[in-house]
Amino acid sequence: MIPAISLLGGTTRPIEAAVISGPKSPKPQKPFLNHTLKSLPKSFNLDEAIRRIESSPAKYTDPETYVLLLHACISHKSLYHGQRIYQHLQNLSKYQNGHNLIQNPTLKSKLITLFSICSRLEDARSIFDNGFDNEGAPESVWVALAIGYLKNKRFREALLVYIDMLWHNVQPGNFSFSVALKACVNLNDLRIGRGVHGQVIKSSEEPDQVVNNAVLSLYGQFGCLNDVLKMFDEMPQRNVVSWNSLISGFSRQDKLFEALDLFRKMMQSERVEFTWVTITTILPICARLTVLNSGKELHGQIIKSAKRPDILVLNSLIDMYGKCGLVDYGRRLFDGMRSKDLASWNSMLTGYAINGHMRAAMEFFDEMISSGMKPDEVTFISLLSGCSHAGLTENGKKLFYKMEKDFRVSPCLEHYACLVDLLGRSGRIGEAMEIVKTMPMKPSGSIWGSLLNSCHRHGNISFAESIAERLFELEPNNPGNYVILSNIYANAGMWDSVNKVRETMQIRGIKKEAGCSWIQVKNRVHTFVAGGGFEFRNSVEYKKSWNELSEAMKEIGYVPDTSVVLHDVNEETKAMWVCGHSERLATMFALVNTADGMPIRITKNLRVCIDCHSWVKVVSRITGRIIVLRDTNRFHHFKEGTCSCNDYW
Repeated sequence: MIPAISLLGGTTRPIEAAVISGPKSPKPQKPFLNHTLKSLPKSFNLDEAIRRIESSPAKYTDPETYVLLLHACISHKSLYHGQRIYQHLQNLSKYQNGHNLIQNPTLKSKLITLFSICSRLEDARSIFDNGFDNEGAPESVWVALAIGYLKNKRFREALLVYIDMLWHNVQPGNFSFSVALKACVNLNDLRIGRGVHGQVIKSSEEPDQVVNNAVLSLYGQFGCLNDVLKMFDEMPQRNVVSWNSLISGFSRQDKLFEALDLFRKMMQSERVEFTWVTITTILPICARLTVLNSGKELHGQIIKSAKRPDILVLNSLIDMYGKCGLVDYGRRLFDGMRSKDLASWNSMLTGYAINGHMRAAMEFFDEMISSGMKPDEVTFISLLSGCSHAGLTENGKKLFYKMEKDFRVSPCLEHYACLVDLLGRSGRIGEAMEIVKTMPMKPSGSIWGSLLNSCHRHGNISFAESIAERLFELEPNNPGNYVILSNIYANAGMWDSVNKVRETMQIRGIKKEAGCSWIQVKNRVHTFVAGGGFEFRNSVEYKKSWNELSEAMKEIGYVPDTSVVLHDVNEETKAMWVCGHSERLATMFALVNTADGMPIRITKNLRVCIDCHSWVKVVSRITGRIIVLRDTNRFHHFKEGTCSCNDYW
């Protein structure tokens, strides 16, 4: 019994009929194949080859001749020659009794494949439906049609072919399983995918590596990490595709450090060579974690590779360098590219914008337009976001309205979010609210969250309370919204209101996200949590460096700004808490464990507080170090006591 899977209902329908693998025909005797004819398709002299068989149809009646010709047509995607061969085969079956070659499963599969790769799926389906009863069609013919649909991104039809095959009592094999599983991945259908996996397990045929990798990819796509690990551990053989699926599955679930560890294990312990797919999976992880050393190491591997990197790899490198704060490195790569696509320009533009280089970003945008490259939605999201964080309110507004008028890019939700953030950051909260009221789509939680942040920045309590109410309805479990409202009340000294918000969080079981910073020293990532790092803070090296730095800061006149501690406690406790913020611990760790003069690169999961921002500025002045700090909003490049954000973030 083979359970047939229904796309329309939630049940399976059993097939009671016996499973067959297709009719067996006696092996035909091969007539002598003219060596000249055999050589013609290989040299792609198909006109001459087809002329010969058309002139002497009775001479060429063995399937091998036509398989060879069709294989050449497939290799060169020659629809014209394929149609001539198909017409000849139809004529042959019509006028030459006993030579109905179209019924040959191998030829039928080749014809279906040819028409499919030439995007003539209706013709491919017609060939499949005609010629012989599909009750007797072997698996290979069904698979050829399913693959045709799959390669033309018609995934539902590909899966329906597989299901129809089951209903015709054709026993699925590894080719069928791999096609069905890939269709499920692209249809985002885990339920049916699990059903296919069940059939793989029950099948008498051992699954090959392609099928196992397809199952791995399915579970990785849906974040079923337990299934992914179980499948991976049970695989008798693993190749780079298996590792890519495993790493990608962890990356999708934001298990980024674990994904990096898996990549190192793949390369170092298992000695598996990477592919460009591996690289384009790992580089975005390096970008998100801001682990520049790992990104540079990958770049070195790419340079050493005998293969020339494709445009996707180069775009990933540009993106990685931009998101690790080295925009100049990305620009060198960009300038050296032989060909560039829209993603290349957008990656470079995003790098300029998030690092606060808005003059360079606008100049680069002009260069992009002059080159003939048309901007898209992503282009304007990068520019508008950059204008917002740089305080270029009027420039951003002009760009927003110019976007549709001059470039025919209709604003989407993300563009409106940027515009609202742009106005709100500059204190124009009333104007931002008008945009929200008149925008053509329903405002998202991110738009209301941006407005709440603006209220926090400018101390606007009346707007904050009404905005928070909407947010609590849209995102009842988002701790950030409660924390911002609590901070707004705390800044205003409204401690009763602060306590009410905290009580609400406690009742609803909502916990505040802890401040966390990390730094890569050599090839190891060190993580620090606010108020933690006790072992390091109790070390002799830390105490010595901290005391020396504190003395130097006092001489300059630095005094901690305890207003950032939004708790009703005394000043001494506030000062102590400020000193325990995660970005300070990461900075101190870098000062202790890296050589003098080396740049320090830190990433934080939350927005850097005002006092830590001032503290890092002073540290960069005293130590002469360049300190690059990336928070949730943007990059801060500290050098000689100043920051690239100009204290606007």
